[in-house]
Amino acid sequence: MTPANPQQSNVARPRVGIPWRTSDEEDKARTAGPNWKPGRTEDYRKAVESAGGEAVFVPLKDQKERDRLIPTLDAFVLPGSSADIDPLEYHGKNTGKSAEADKNREGADRAILKFALAEKKPVLAICYGLQMLNVYQGGSLIQDIPEALPNRPHAVPHGTTDVIAGARGGDQYHDAVLTAGSLLAKLAGSSAVHINSRHHQAIDNVGENLRVTGLAPDGIIEAVEWTRDSNWIVGVQWHPERMPREDTFSKRLFEELLAAARAREAIAHKT
Repeated sequence: MTPANPQQSNVARPRVGIPWRTSDEEDKARTAGPNWKPGRTEDYRKAVESAGGEAVFVPLKDQKERDRLIPTLDAFVLPGSSADIDPLEYHGKNTGKSAEADKNREGADRAILKFALAEKKPVLAICYGLQMLNVYQGGSLIQDIPEALPNRPHAVPHGTTDVIAGARGGDQYHDAVLTAGSLLAKLAGSSAVHINSRHHQAIDNVGENLRVTGLAPDGIIEAVEWTRDSNWIVGVQWHPERMPREDTFSKRLFEELLAAARAREAIAHKT
């Protein structure tokens, strides 16, 4: 059966939508000259294409184009961001530690999640993306880990401001425990993983239809998985798109996202 939309990918090479990390990064990319250097959004493109997919950047500001593009895509990666989600989105009050919100990014993520959940399109939500998935499902966030949990036992550094846990510059690294039998534990081939980390916020109350499947030694939530139906939706607090190349677990995350997209499209083409 021929896809109804000519822009719809074939099953072999799924089209994966990636919203720009920030409005500022999107602006710079669109107005850049020949000396422009790609921002961190490029890391996600490389990870998707290395796994065999076609990466498609989803605009944040052009809502008309965004809404036209989203239905043509087979799967989604919600990336990290230097912004924080507006605490009002989870009925909170800014304690002074939340970074400035990017309303365009929030709107794009919400539009993607609305479509993906309704149409059972796979989603890999990373860092900020994980937090937005949780908020979208009615959950809440810890606005600043060091401030909210200054004396947490077995503290590990989650971001560069986490000096309580001995943070240093750049990505932080620590262990995490995955729930036995979870999708992530199966992909890792183990319940113990070593991950990178660069965040100061985290999940507090878990959103509906999300199951916690990964924890840091200090109890910070590192991963969730979808429970409402069979759709492939995984959220991780770390950054698999920039883990070392030899980290097979990170590669498998993107490969499994694409496998889920192919399976979804194969079923759709039979009906």
